[in-house]
Amino acid sequence: MLDIKFLRENPDVVKQNIKNKFQDRKLPLVDQVIELDKENREIKQEVQALRADRNKLSKQIGALMGQGKKEEAEEVKKQVTASADRIEELSEREKVVEEKIKEIMMTIPNIIDPSVPIGKDDSENVELERFGEPVVPDFEVPYHTEIMESFDGIDLDSARKVAGNGFYYLMGDIARLHSAVIAYARDFMIDRGFTYCVPPFMIRSNVVTGVMSFDEMDAMMYKIEGEDLYLIGTSEHSMIGKFIDTTTEEAELPKTLTSYSPCFRKEKGAHGIEERGVYRIHQFEKQEMIVVCKPEESKDWYEKLWKNTVDLFRSMDIPVRTLECCSGDLADLKVKSVDVEAWSPRQKKYFEVGSCSNLGDAQARRLRIRIKGENGNYFAHTLNNTVVAPPRMLIAFLENNLREDGSVAIPEVLRPYMGGKESLQPKK
Repeated sequence: MLDIKFLRENPDVVKQNIKNKFQDRKLPLVDQVIELDKENREIKQEVQALRADRNKLSKQIGALMGQGKKEEAEEVKKQVTASADRIEELSEREKVVEEKIKEIMMTIPNIIDPSVPIGKDDSENVELERFGEPVVPDFEVPYHTEIMESFDGIDLDSARKVAGNGFYYLMGDIARLHSAVIAYARDFMIDRGFTYCVPPFMIRSNVVTGVMSFDEMDAMMYKIEGEDLYLIGTSEHSMIGKFIDTTTEEAELPKTLTSYSPCFRKEKGAHGIEERGVYRIHQFEKQEMIVVCKPEESKDWYEKLWKNTVDLFRSMDIPVRTLECCSGDLADLKVKSVDVEAWSPRQKKYFEVGSCSNLGDAQARRLRIRIKGENGNYFAHTLNNTVVAPPRMLIAFLENNLREDGSVAIPEVLRPYMGGKESLQPKK
């Protein structure tokens, strides 16, 4: 959410930013909120003047009563009552205006970084850099669920009966591999100085609206019926929410946390939930990283965060690339974002396995996450990034480590988490 003062003083900048994000339908909102803000400030000024006048009149009443001028005192009392009625009327209007301002400000997108490429959607995202050499083996790489099934590692039919499409049972070595990757990612981030955390898996509505846009909320979140609780779509929501209504000393920053959680997503508006695959699903597990820092440090942390994911995947010999998200592909709260994509030998292309975002002070402003500085308090900057999110990550792992005989090599870094195994042998 933008600072109303910034919008008031820079309406053309805000409008151009809306155009850059191809959200022209929101352009009238800028003038609308400016008018409401003007009315709100006028209301406050009038209320302040009325209160000051009322205080003077109240003193006059006492003086007139002391002089025995009851009739004059009664006339002044009427003025005080009229002032009180007007203050009450204005206060009610003030509430309505401020709520409308907040509603509009929550929908106006954050100002994107000047380096963000301008484009309408993800088809115009820009490749930045490749890490590792993509390899296409001489043998045919099966579909990822076929690989898993060769190890008796997945049961989609039973999951469909139990929960519907978009769910799965992972079994045996594949389930163990899933847990091994999560555990390795956890330790990888701890070794890089992040504090490990397991957060609540449900959050209240005020946290939801604090960490994401309304469009994202509608497309992603599952609501718990009859309660003010939502299942988290990613632990970032819960982790950033941890700092709601807090003021942190500058010396205590940055806060660097890595968290494990299950994630639940409706995937509303997505390109369909596959019956056969586990690429786009309603439930998965994830290792996340978040940073709460001073504004001047957020750009450096942004670079560090996505590099952590690249380093993790490269440590498992999986080729990856980074893709800069264009303006039209950025969620409204984001200043800048980069996707990390892994190589798929079967598809002979890269696919997304993680996303790193700098949200500036947008989440901090909504959740009132402040920093205590020498010259007063100010809003923090927040960032988040996926460390690893199986089972999507398992697709990249299995395809890149598959051998012609159907076995799967276990990289050295994962072997301690797999009981020392150097490979998985198919059962079919």
